[in-house]
Amino acid sequence: MLDHLSIQCADVAVSAAFYDSVLVAVGGQRILEFDGPTIGYGVPPMPDFWIGPNMTGDGFRESHIAFNAPDRAAVDSFFTAGINAGAVVLHEPRVWPEYHPNYYGAFIRDPDGNNVEAVCHLPA
Repeated sequence: MLDHLSIQCADVAVSAAFYDSVLVAVGGQRILEFDGPTIGYGVPPMPDFWIGPNMTGDGFRESHIAFNAPDRAAVDSFFTAGINAGAVVLHEPRVWPEYHPNYYGAFIRDPDGNNVEAVCHLPA
């Protein structure tokens, strides 16, 4: 049901390097860029996740963003890519039975402090 999501970043170049690295593991890539800069990621042809400069308000409110992974290996790759990109670990990859028996997810912080997750809902 989600059409697209956009987040504001303190430093778009730093955040772009982070998302360039981690989204490959879940099948995402840069698709569009506009002046500002604003960058759209997703699976071609249309982006569904956007990053851009901080343009509204003062302060910060954490967002939680969960990217669908095709399998558990992709969750692990996402997590490793995030660590290599300097992410803070929130939760290492594991099964989360409190969500459902096949929920396999990993949680890291992006450069702006958002809680970013890769999740696979399939059995091992």
